[in-house]
Amino acid sequence: MINLPTLIGHRGVKNLAPENTIQSIELAIQLGLKWIEIDVKVSKDSVPFLLHDDNLDRTTTGIGCAANYMYQDIKKLDAGKFFYNKPTKIYPPKLKEVLCLCSDNNIGINIELKSNLGFEKKNVEAVVNLLNTYKFQNPYYFSSFDWKSVYNIKKLLPNSFAGILIDQFNKNVNLYNIVHTCRKYDLFCCGFNEKIVTNEVLDLCKKNNIIVTVYSSKNISMKKAKKLWKIGVDSIFIDDPSEFMLR
Repeated sequence: MINLPTLIGHRGVKNLAPENTIQSIELAIQLGLKWIEIDVKVSKDSVPFLLHDDNLDRTTTGIGCAANYMYQDIKKLDAGKFFYNKPTKIYPPKLKEVLCLCSDNNIGINIELKSNLGFEKKNVEAVVNLLNTYKFQNPYYFSSFDWKSVYNIKKLLPNSFAGILIDQFNKNVNLYNIVHTCRKYDLFCCGFNEKIVTNEVLDLCKKNNIIVTVYSSKNISMKKAKKLWKIGVDSIFIDDPSEFMLR
């Protein structure tokens, strides 16, 4: 089992630097975070790199589906202009670069699998091939809203740690279905939208030894974080940890 910290940097520290970039991860490290979360997808030539959205438009100067571009062209894009409102030399980094940076600084990583539709298997295989080659020694785990990607990771890397992400409950995604899935695929954690975390959610997860992480569309304040930890949340994905005085 791996021990997750109470705070994990969300896309590095996405409120303080351009998300999913080396700069954002370096700042997370400088601020004292010991784990970071990143979003990983695959380029046309099967290179795992960091990007959250299906398309390049929001966070880079590129246009359209990321899976249609070779990584050599993706690296030429500006991944900082959207944040600073001026041209930068910041680019979408390869997953390998991030592994090296985190290895050098003893940082744990949550690799969220963010494949484009139709590229789920290719994305998982590319990430697995990289990890098998690089032999990353720091603690890490996988997560995804695409549960099939998580199942495939566990199939290819059966000893790896993985968890599923849940944005909302519906007829197909309920607490008992979640627990059954975790047991069936040996998943150690669940990440929930902060809006759906309740005592019932936490009680059932704890009874089944499932670690609970929480994310939000907005930065979680210290006041809110303390309430979440008090009711049993294990880890919180944080956009800006400045309030927490980690150093």
